[in-house]
Amino acid sequence: MAYRIYGAVKRYTNSHPTRKFWMWQTGFWLFVSITSFLTLTLWYGPYNWMHMLHIVIQAALGLGLSLVMYWLFMVTWDKSLRYRAWVGVITVILAAFLWTIARLQTFVILTGETEEWQQLGGWHFASIFIFLCWTGLFFGIRYYELLQTEHGIMLRAESDAREEQLKRMKAQNVARDAQLKMLRYQLNPHFLCNTLNAINSLVEVNETEKAQNMTVQLSKFLRHSLDNNPDTKITLENEVKALNLYLEIEKTRFEDRLKLDFHIDEAAKQALVPSLLLQPIIENSMKHAIAQSEEGGTISLDASVSDGKLILKLSDTGSDKKIEKSKVQSSTSRGVGLRNTDERLKALYINDYDVDIRFLPTGGLITTIIIPCEYHQEAIINIHRQKVVS
Repeated sequence: MAYRIYGAVKRYTNSHPTRKFWMWQTGFWLFVSITSFLTLTLWYGPYNWMHMLHIVIQAALGLGLSLVMYWLFMVTWDKSLRYRAWVGVITVILAAFLWTIARLQTFVILTGETEEWQQLGGWHFASIFIFLCWTGLFFGIRYYELLQTEHGIMLRAESDAREEQLKRMKAQNVARDAQLKMLRYQLNPHFLCNTLNAINSLVEVNETEKAQNMTVQLSKFLRHSLDNNPDTKITLENEVKALNLYLEIEKTRFEDRLKLDFHIDEAAKQALVPSLLLQPIIENSMKHAIAQSEEGGTISLDASVSDGKLILKLSDTGSDKKIEKSKVQSSTSRGVGLRNTDERLKALYINDYDVDIRFLPTGGLITTIIIPCEYHQEAIINIHRQKVVS
């Protein structure tokens, strides 16, 4: 029970520093009053209500003087130790003397015992001892509070450091997962198998020149995929060049069945996009549209800039087989590349992007990506020059 009361008092005082001060002040002078009553009033007796009233008045006077001492100690707190020591000694002696005169005079007025003035030295000695105790209590509590504050700061700093370390580890794990996912798309087993099978087929029918060209194209695309960090940003013009490395391989496989229709505005060519942003989406179109259609199909890319946003629209003409809309979100369908793209954009732009997926009346799929339009510094200068010239 006592422990619960102590805990409640501690929580209360910690949340109200001013009330903590008044609590220990009241406790100190209450202790002085009780000790004075037990060791002096009861011992020397007889005692009456005037003696009791004197104890209360002298405690109130001592409390008032201690408030002045508290203010003086706080004002000189930032001074040197020697300076504070001298101030403390002088303050204790003066406060004790004033308290002695005041309580002696009060005692004489209340009791009429004028002979107490002959014991002024004893009263003053006791007063000095009491105020020295108060001073020791003040500095003890003050240094304890500073120690607790420093300890709390250290604990918060350690907690913040641990939290920051956890965030850093989490960010590293997310980055590593994203890197592994991109490596999976860069080295897609289906794509590699199909390409190698196509090369093998060309070799079997003695189409050695086509086989060599396809091998060189595959080598260039893989080198570009592995040399470029998927989270770095490159210009859309360079992104399309890298995309053409992949499409040249697919053109060798599908020949006339694959048609491309790219329209890129001049303002969009120098806009920055994440490296290999478009390849997973177009790869899905190759797998689920072009490869599934006997007549092949067309893959379209439209890029434009509007209101500070880069708008990319990728679409295909679909396949002979109708794909349910729910399968777009399935991990085994066209949603894999789209979901991977969405995760990358979220990591790079947080909420400042948009990905919209819709089916076309022809059965194809159109993916619209809207991201902030960013440029390299040189590109910004060139754009301004073109505006001035025009």
